[in-house]
This record gives sequence, structure tokens and C-alpha cells, in this order.
Amino acid sequence: MKLLDKLPEENARTYAVRVLMDNIIRLELAPGSAVSENELSVLMNLSRTPVREALIELSKLELVEILPKRGSYITRIDYDLIEESRFMRLTLEAAVLRQVCSQGLSPEYGKRLQHNVHLYRQAIPGENYALLMELDNEFHRLIFEAAGRLRTYQVVHRQMIHFDRLRALSLQTSLNSKTLNDHENILYAIEKQDGELAELVMTRHLARHQVEKEELCRRYPDYFVLPQ
Repeated sequence: MKLLDKLPEENARTYAVRVLMDNIIRLELAPGSAVSENELSVLMNLSRTPVREALIELSKLELVEILPKRGSYITRIDYDLIEESRFMRLTLEAAVLRQVCSQGLSPEYGKRLQHNVHLYRQAIPGENYALLMELDNEFHRLIFEAAGRLRTYQVVHRQMIHFDRLRALSLQTSLNSKTLNDHENILYAIEKQDGELAELVMTRHLARHQVEKEELCRRYPDYFVLPQ
């Protein structure tokens, strides 16, 4: 498990939630794996109470399952929850893309998006998955920011927890090169102020998890909720 620096004025419970959520999203805590209050307390140098409270909070987000007398487990990835997240994100991001294409991309944001794509391309061979995830997030955040919709992005980002776990898994495969290609095409459409093309590419980009579903389930069968 990867520890994070404690922020100023951050209480123990908030810190525990942030560390655990980060490790769940990045798959440092694997879907389906058991977690121990005692072990987590030692690792994070916290008492058991804030760790227990953090696990309860994460259970409300359906990231942890607490089974009485059996322990706590990281939930498996559920495609139904992913689809809910994807629907909300696509609806809002498509609208933001249309706005950016309509008003035109400023030179500042054009350079920042180009630089982001460049850094992503350079990061792929190094297989630095945390960096790839960070750059992927930044690319989408910059689009919202260019439209003056940063608060909207923050709302979307908070609702993407389950989708983000799948993205992290996808980035750990050869499939991450497709993300680069999508970003290049989205940026091209924005620069051409082609809202229809930008929305088409973004729709394909955010639906790629369905195309990759069979391959990811084959590689990581224990990570997913099995169909009923």
C-alpha cells in the first residue's frame, strides 16, 4: 500500500479515507482483497478508530464491503456502477466539448493540451501507471477549465470513483496506447472547432471500457463482479 503525506489540518479519519481511496482507485488494494483494521492502523500510524470510520465511509461509496464477523473486503469492479458514472460524465463532457469548439480554444489552453499529450506519449514506454492516470485526468480537466467549467469537472471527478478503478486497470495493459490516440483525436477536433467530431470521439473514448471488457475480464477474472 502506498502512503500519502498528511495534509495540514487534516484529521486522522480524513487522512485514512484519502489514503485508502487512493490505493483502491490505483488498485494497490486489489478488488476482492481482504483488509485488516489492525494492519492498516500500523501502516498508516493511526489508531484503529479512524481506520474503522474510514472503512465505514468507503463502504457507503461501495468501495469496501464490511461483513460482520468475517472482515472487510475491497469490492470488486461492477460494470453497472461504471456505466452510471460513464453516462453522467459523457453527458456533461460532451456539452463542455461543444462549448469549447463553439467559442474556440485559446492559445494558452491549446499549448497546455498539446504538452499534456506529449507527456503522455513519453510516459507510455516507462509504464508509470500513476503518471499516466494523472495525465489522463489532467487532459480532461483542462478541457473543462478551457470552457470555464472547472466546478463542473470537480463534480464529475467525485462521481468517477468506480470508473477510475477500471481506467487504472486498463492503463496497466497495452490498451493504454488507445487512450493516447483518443486524446490526439479529441484535441484535433477541438482545434478544428468541429464539435460533432469531438463529441463522436469522446463518446467512443468513454465507451472503450465496453470494448475492452472481455479482455480485461479474461486477464483479471477475480477483479470483477460476476454476472448473475
